[in-house]
Amino acid sequence: MEYILQLYIFIVGTIFGSFFNVCIYRIPENKSIANPPSTCTTCNTRLKPIDLIPILSYLMSGKKCRYCKKEISPRYAAVEFLTGILFILVYNVHSISLETIYYLILVSLLVIIAFIDIDHYIIPDGIIIFGLATALILNILGIGIPIKESLIGAVICGVGMLILIHLIELIVKKEVMGGGDIKLFAMTGLFLGIKGGLLTIILSVYIGAIYGVGTILYSKLNNKEYNSMIPYGPFISVGAIIALLYGNNILNWYSNLFI
Repeated sequence: MEYILQLYIFIVGTIFGSFFNVCIYRIPENKSIANPPSTCTTCNTRLKPIDLIPILSYLMSGKKCRYCKKEISPRYAAVEFLTGILFILVYNVHSISLETIYYLILVSLLVIIAFIDIDHYIIPDGIIIFGLATALILNILGIGIPIKESLIGAVICGVGMLILIHLIELIVKKEVMGGGDIKLFAMTGLFLGIKGGLLTIILSVYIGAIYGVGTILYSKLNNKEYNSMIPYGPFISVGAIIALLYGNNILNWYSNLFI
């Protein structure tokens, strides 16, 4: 029975992932995410229901548009699959509860933000505002974390990072982090509270450093020019997802090191 439930949650997650693909594509273009219906980005043909089955449509069509035969980016299916897996992981941690919905909203926003930042090096203010408002309302209603902890987490992570980044930029004389990243830290602090927000910051630094070192080594080994412009939103998103899924385990492990 549990496996059937998890399969159902995965399928629901892939459906949402399909919608997130629309958001990732349209939001940066300031287009409506509801209208017009989905079309092929190459031939502009309106897609039929058979073309919109998450993952399966991509595989059944031979990874190509059924109308113009242009190859479809595998990332569409990857986002659907990733979202399905994340939905299962959140369910496994929080079971069937209002908290599960709370954290699924955060995960959903993070997926959209991460891929938009990868493509356009921006984090749209509209998504951040929606996330801040949603977290605030739900916390006031007693869903998620206590409102006091939520607000303190947002201030510490948002204002704290704003001050820290400004100090670093005064020293190095160049921009090291965009305003969208700082707003995203504030949003994660509002959703995850003080501990979860701070853990997100720490994890994002480690993840970003590992990626940066790996990219530099790869570029040198292949005699390619290193692109120093790296979107930081994905690192924050991954850090926040790890924090909401495994934050307590990580903090307990860390505290046990000193006992």
